[in-house]
Amino acid sequence: MRYSSLQRGFPAGSPLASALVIIVGSLVIAASIVVGFFAFVILGSLLLLLAAVVSIRLWWFRRKMAGDPAFRASRGVGPTGTQQTIEGEYHVVIDERQDRQG
Repeated sequence: MRYSSLQRGFPAGSPLASALVIIVGSLVIAASIVVGFFAFVILGSLLLLLAAVVSIRLWWFRRKMAGDPAFRASRGVGPTGTQQTIEGEYHVVIDERQDRQG
């Protein structure tokens, strides 16, 4: 009556085939765990390295911005950290040598 509930899994032809399936299945699961572990370690290392590079770059940039007035001025930032505007007048100077030749 309850024949279907007594046989679980797949019907194997022989005990040798069942043992082979169990051994191969165990090896595949173990290999998957090992490959997954190494993939996790590699991806974690790359992410950690990327975070370190970005952190060092930001630290370097903040240090340059805070300490070097020439660096700040070359990027248009004033001593208080605000944008700086340079106002002035200019005069067009005509080179007399070019007027004589032209």
